[in-house]
Amino acid sequence: MTTPALAAAAAERAQHIRQRADRPSQRRCAEPTSARATVRAALSGVQVRDTGDGGMLEFTGHASVYEQAYEMWDMFGPYTEIVTEGAGTDSLARADLDVPLVLGHDQLRRMARTTTGTLTLTEDATGLLVQAPQLDPADYDVAYIAPKLRSGLVDEMSFAFRIESGQWSPDYTEYRINRYDIHRGDVAIVGYGANPYTGAGLRQPAAAPTSSRARALLELAIAR
Repeated sequence: MTTPALAAAAAERAQHIRQRADRPSQRRCAEPTSARATVRAALSGVQVRDTGDGGMLEFTGHASVYEQAYEMWDMFGPYTEIVTEGAGTDSLARADLDVPLVLGHDQLRRMARTTTGTLTLTEDATGLLVQAPQLDPADYDVAYIAPKLRSGLVDEMSFAFRIESGQWSPDYTEYRINRYDIHRGDVAIVGYGANPYTGAGLRQPAAAPTSSRARALLELAIAR
């Protein structure tokens, strides 16, 4: 549904954006200009799973849910944003992909990393799947966040990325991200995200692996 604010912002945007392939300017998740550029998405659930391997924990979640609309803001006002299915394919295929799993986008609070083989990022039917199968419970940040994930006090994530390609709809009410770059960005567990369709979690099952997967809300972070 097109609200008056959405329509007014679209009209202003149409007057100032030179071409539909231009990226949003001052992209953010809320009206205040100080807000971060996060994306909101909502599927349930976080889990903590004991891997049966010396007390290690397995984390599973979705950093993005594709083809789900969420509200964003740019310098002109609100608009709808969608991440296209497969938008991260090229970036995730990099042999030197470097992405850490962190708390609150704090780069010093790393719990896993693609370059060390402790973090895997792939695309599935839902979106960007995050898997960290061997989190060390002796790690301060893992010990801090695990009980909060189990209890549901924290059930969201986000990831930092750059928009490489996208396009505005003809009426400038919707922006579709067709390709993003997550190399040297991050996937983060956060208190609140922006896109209500994703999911993440730590799981603590019996020793045998299970095919069930947890989903948590995530925020997608800024497009530089």
